[in-house]
Amino acid sequence: MNSNKVFITGATGGIGSSVCEKFVNENFTLVLTSSSSEKIEILKNKYGKNNFYYKIDLSDNENLQNSLLEISKIHKDISVIVNNAGITNDSLIFRMKNDDWSSVIQTNLNSNYQIIKALLPNMLSKKYGKIIGISSIVGSTGNPGQANYVASKSGMVGLYKSIALEVAKRNINVNVVSPGFISTKMTEALNSDQKESYLSKIPMSRFGEPVDVANLVYFLSTDMSSYITGQNFHINGGMLMV
Repeated sequence: MNSNKVFITGATGGIGSSVCEKFVNENFTLVLTSSSSEKIEILKNKYGKNNFYYKIDLSDNENLQNSLLEISKIHKDISVIVNNAGITNDSLIFRMKNDDWSSVIQTNLNSNYQIIKALLPNMLSKKYGKIIGISSIVGSTGNPGQANYVASKSGMVGLYKSIALEVAKRNINVNVVSPGFISTKMTEALNSDQKESYLSKIPMSRFGEPVDVANLVYFLSTDMSSYITGQNFHINGGMLMV
């Protein structure tokens, strides 16, 4: 019998919150991370004392490593990993500073490698696990001014496919979900002209909802998807068809 315990990064964002809600409603125990004490308090108030909360700065290699060591010892029964956290630090490549590049790659890509490496041994010993990474449509299309972000999201796809091949025989499924435009604080900040411009590129003529992503993430965490691994699923209303 496999435990219903899920590890989720970026739990306070639009998509992260929706993913958490989905798993709570399906009676999973949550192991959540956030980089700010304030957000940890918000999560505690929201999900209560029967779940677990860790303040982790994904951009701090050493802090992340130490926290993962603790989590892997205390929560040997994590059966699902959802790597959802991500940051942007946009600028054109000729203006981009090395720190802008490094911080985005560490937070969005290196952290995935560190998290999976730390939590995978417990899954391997149980011969069971579901690992899901949240990438982005731009990982497949590119996006001007986001070379660092796009490299991190594109890199995730290669990372997850490689790990999927390594662990397939151990009953561990590894997949990526790539959202297009989803209604979050980011899309709410767009002005009407920007919104119209983006909507004109989406055949469904609407932005997606965070729950659209959460539903697929949950499906990939269940045995309904047990024969699916190494895939990159696009949720974008038809904006990109590959």
